[in-house]
Amino acid sequence: MGDSRSTVMGRPREFDIDEALERAMQVFWERGYEGATLSDLTGAMGITKPSMYAAFGNKEQLFRRALERYAEGPASYATRALEEPTARGVAEALLRGAVRTTTLSEGHPGCLTVQGALASSDGSRPAHDLLVGWRNDAGLRLEERFQRAVDEGDLPRDADPVRLARYIMTVAFGIAVQAAGGLGHDELQEIADTALRSWQP
Repeated sequence: MGDSRSTVMGRPREFDIDEALERAMQVFWERGYEGATLSDLTGAMGITKPSMYAAFGNKEQLFRRALERYAEGPASYATRALEEPTARGVAEALLRGAVRTTTLSEGHPGCLTVQGALASSDGSRPAHDLLVGWRNDAGLRLEERFQRAVDEGDLPRDADPVRLARYIMTVAFGIAVQAAGGLGHDELQEIADTALRSWQP
């Protein structure tokens, strides 16, 4: 997949697909979907617009690929968190992961899924809808994990997995918004710690 010698329309592709996609992900993370222009993207990727279209399709398709890369890379903590043995452990891993990921770099604090959602024009609607679906799916997986905790007796029988998942997701995305607004790691960790101290399912 990262082979720079793939052929498109009879001509060799002179760039590394994985590296180009990583750079595109960084641009979307920093500027959001709407704020990232084609010139920003191709400049960062080191390729021409025709090469971008040939390799990735249009901007929306490139964003979809970049989001997949983000989910498998910087945001992979969310999937790993679901494997924690207790519901509290899941919540702690999610919130600590959110703090860590949203403060990885001074260049683009926050979360790609939050930054990308700042789209407002009709042309950005597909990206907006993609991100809503991504967040809804993440919330559903967390609900299912908390339901399993209820079934296993890890959470009280009267705990509400839906309400609990919404709460944790809201705090996690709130951390991303605060990171984008300039709060640092220590302040964000205090927010996560406060949420965990009030953990009373």
